[in-house]
Amino acid sequence: MQTTVMGRVVGYDERGQGTPVILIHGFPLNRMIWEAQWEGLMDHARIIAPDLRGFGESEMVEATTEVGTYADDVRELVNALGITEPAIIVGHSMGGYVAMAYLRRYPDHVAGLILVNTKATADTIEAQAGRDKNIAVAKEKGADGIAEEMLPKVFSPKTYTSNPELVAQVKRIMQSASVAGIVGALSAMRERPDSTPTLLEFSQPTLIIAGADDLLMNAADQENMKLAARNSTLVTVPDAGHLTPMEQPEAFNNAVIEFLRTMVRA
Repeated sequence: MQTTVMGRVVGYDERGQGTPVILIHGFPLNRMIWEAQWEGLMDHARIIAPDLRGFGESEMVEATTEVGTYADDVRELVNALGITEPAIIVGHSMGGYVAMAYLRRYPDHVAGLILVNTKATADTIEAQAGRDKNIAVAKEKGADGIAEEMLPKVFSPKTYTSNPELVAQVKRIMQSASVAGIVGALSAMRERPDSTPTLLEFSQPTLIIAGADDLLMNAADQENMKLAARNSTLVTVPDAGHLTPMEQPEAFNNAVIEFLRTMVRA
C-alpha cells in the first residue's frame, strides 16, 4: 500500500495489532524482504514495514541524504499512522544504521531494538572507498550493476547454491531500486557516525540477530554491539548469510517472538 507523508509518496505494509514493530530494510532492498515476517509475526504485534526513500514504492527526493534523513522519514510515517506509543525498531543491515539513528534522534519513542545483520561502527577508509566504487557502478550500470556486485555476497554459500528461487527474488528486488536511491543510500552509509555511544546509552531490551555465514558482517561486529547494548541478547542463526530474515525465516521469527514475550514478561 501507499500513503503520502510530508508531500512524499511512501510505500509500506501493515499487519496485525498490538505493540508496533517497525521493520526497516537494508540496502539495496525494499520492504519485500520482510514478507515472511509480516506473515509470521502479525499475530504477535502490529507489524509495519516501510520502503525507504528511493526503494520499492517510496519516492526519492533529490536532496542530500544521511542516515538521519531515513530515520526522520520513518518517524514521519509513524506519526502519520497515529502511533503515539514507543515502538520496537527493527533494522536490517543499512536499516540497522537507520534504526540506531532513530534511537539517537527519538530515544523516548523506542521501546526496544532489534539489530539484524548489521554493525554499530562507522565505515573504515577502505569501506568508504568501496562505497565510492559502488556509486560509480550505479551511475554507469544502474541497479543491475549493483545487483551483480552484491548478490554473491548476501547469501550463505548453502543458500546461494541450493535456493535459486530466493536468489532470483532478491535479484529482482535489487534491480527495482532507483539509481538516485542507491547513490543516496551509499553516500549516507559512507558518512554515517559510529553508533556505539548510542547503544551504550540505551537501557531498553535489544536483540541482535546474526547470520552464522554472513560474509558482510563478522562475529566481532556482533559481539561489539552486544557489549555496548547492556540489556542485549545475541542470536546467531545457522545456515544464514546476510539475509537472515529471508534465508531462515522460521528461526528468525522465533527469535523475535521470544524477544516480544520477554518484553511482555518484563
